[in-house]
Amino acid sequence: PFPVELKAGKKYAWCSCGHSRSQPFCDGAHKKAAPGLSPLRFTPEEDTRAWLCGCKRTRSPPYCDGTHREEAVQGAQVSP
Repeated sequence: PFPVELKAGKKYAWCSCGHSRSQPFCDGAHKKAAPGLSPLRFTPEEDTRAWLCGCKRTRSPPYCDGTHREEAVQGAQVSP
């Protein structure tokens, strides 16, 4: 997961495809690398420090829920 400082009222776009070079936020890479996906847009209600998901399998996007510790993620094949 990525530790980030989020500002209340600011709009964010969390990368849901994993191809962004500015993780955990979207840089538009999905348009070419994963055209069927789009970022999750969210606006925090208060200033906060949060852990945003990096494995993209969280059940509470964009926030990390510990899914990265599960066997399905740990044992996944990583493409070059």
